[in-house]
Amino acid sequence: MENAKITVLYDLSHTIAADYLKSFEYPWEALKGISDLIIALGQKLSPEEYDSPAENVWIHKTAKVFPSAYIGAPCIIGANTEVRHCAFIRGSALVGENCVVGNSAELKNVIIFDNVQTPHYNYVGDSILGYKSHMGAGSITSNVKSDKTNVVIKDGDEVIETGIKKIGAMLGDFVEVGCNSVLNPGTIIGRNSNIYPTSCVRGVVPSDSIYKTGGVIVKKS
Repeated sequence: MENAKITVLYDLSHTIAADYLKSFEYPWEALKGISDLIIALGQKLSPEEYDSPAENVWIHKTAKVFPSAYIGAPCIIGANTEVRHCAFIRGSALVGENCVVGNSAELKNVIIFDNVQTPHYNYVGDSILGYKSHMGAGSITSNVKSDKTNVVIKDGDEVIETGIKKIGAMLGDFVEVGCNSVLNPGTIIGRNSNIYPTSCVRGVVPSDSIYKTGGVIVKKS
């Protein structure tokens, strides 16, 4: 399943999780170890660059965190990132540099590459968001199937049984997700692809594509 591979989706130079991600073929394989990764990385961060307001929480001194935001452990917030009013970071969140975690956005068990925006009323759980990806207002990652069975990744006739109950979405670099869209469990969106607003997305969307109303996928011209 070539379109779902880490090497196809991401430029790993834009995350401090690069060495960790290189050890996997597919991004969902990395979800289980995010908490341990954050703790290991955090313990190596310079106290001259990062504050540690709570155990296993590291916030870069240039980051702006609003007083009403909640940041649970383990968590790393990168340089020049803004965590806005009433953001809810539940823990196991590795947030890169120059990111926006917006008002009332919720993060849980995620790797957020540099320059990613989740700016308004977003839920992102058990997911990996690539460099400069952007989630429109109200768009969410659904990470558990309604029947609570393990998530299956599907790309046409190709199927991968993950053996994992909770998988959100894997967004490649430069992905744009339209407002109020739902990315169903196990959704993979290729680099440079766009999702129309109010879409209900599942499966693998190839790179350089547009996901239109009704699930129609076309290549960008």
